Amino acid sequence: MKILVLADVESKYLWDYFEKEKLDGIDLILSCGDLKPQYLSFLASFTKAPVLYVHGNHDDCYEQTPPDGCICIDNKIYVHEGIRIMGLGGCIRYNTGKHQYTQKQMKSRLKHMWLQLKVKKGVDILLTHAPAAGINEGEDHVHKGFEAFVEVLDNYKPKFFVHGHVHKNYQKCFQRESKYNETTVINAYERHIIEL
Repeated sequence: MKILVLADVESKYLWDYFEKEKLDGIDLILSCGDLKPQYLSFLASFTKAPVLYVHGNHDDCYEQTPPDGCICIDNKIYVHEGIRIMGLGGCIRYNTGKHQYTQKQMKSRLKHMWLQLKVKKGVDILLTHAPAAGINEGEDHVHKGFEAFVEVLDNYKPKFFVHGHVHKNYQKCFQRESKYNETTVINAYERHIIEL
């Protein structure tokens, strides 16, 4: 399965210089947030692949203008062709934004998903906006990761952990891909393709 992952900045390659063939062979599109709803709607209109998303910290506009043809999987486990995708959007609380959480609040969100995790017998892809604590996180408070995500990685060992929020220009040593135990960690900044 070929999966296009997106986050934080609209790809000129896909939007400004779009050719329908660029989406050929893509089976699934996953958005880690902070993308214009019009961009996700645009991609959804040119592919048969489902477009799944979680909210980023700048996605308050989705309340008035949700991305058409796309599926929000925040606080859900969505199954696509047998692949279990768990969505937990938002970032660490730094002001009064709607999609910002304390460490405690994110742990509570995870706790509320225990039944889904039990019924689905785990998860294959963890899809978030923010990184996990200590893994690909930024140096400032706004870009710190969540401890709850580390719990998911430790307890359920998903094949992939896909996040955004930490932009390529925020750090000297941007890491697109890394490993955490058996999980491949992907920073989806702008666009990237993974195969499962």
